[in-house]
Amino acid sequence: MKKVAVIMGSDSDLPVAQKAADVLKTFGVPFEVRVMSAHRTPDAAAAFADKAEENGFGVIIALAGMAAHLAGAFAARTVIPVIGVPVKSSFEGMDALLSTVQMPSGIPVASVAVDGAKNAAYLAAEILALSDRDLHDRLVSYRREASEEVAAKDAKVSAMFKD
Repeated sequence: MKKVAVIMGSDSDLPVAQKAADVLKTFGVPFEVRVMSAHRTPDAAAAFADKAEENGFGVIIALAGMAAHLAGAFAARTVIPVIGVPVKSSFEGMDALLSTVQMPSGIPVASVAVDGAKNAAYLAAEILALSDRDLHDRLVSYRREASEEVAAKDAKVSAMFKD
């Protein structure tokens, strides 16, 4: 199975990145977590992106706040899917969100909500599941269990309001 790279622009993003790591662990998806900056370590970020496919990565999750150019910097250098996670740091994360989603045509970055690292990891797993039937089945099972949990909660709440 291909790996997922979880790249933070700063170690201050670690609490958000941990949420992605937890989801990836749940599904048995191999991953690496790194700190690289589009602005402070552009050469390291470029070198990582240039070798990502060769090094066995199938998806890159890039977390960054403020100017949030990290996801775009990776997407500009590889055709591996890049998922941007805008991190709340200033302006309630709107600056990071807009920096992440406003990509030029031909250099796509998938985006999730501000601090939405969990959904980034679920999306990364779904992308990898396109070529991994076991992972696909684990995701289907997870969705079924989540649905059953909601149905049980619905029954409990409905029962509270019956005459």
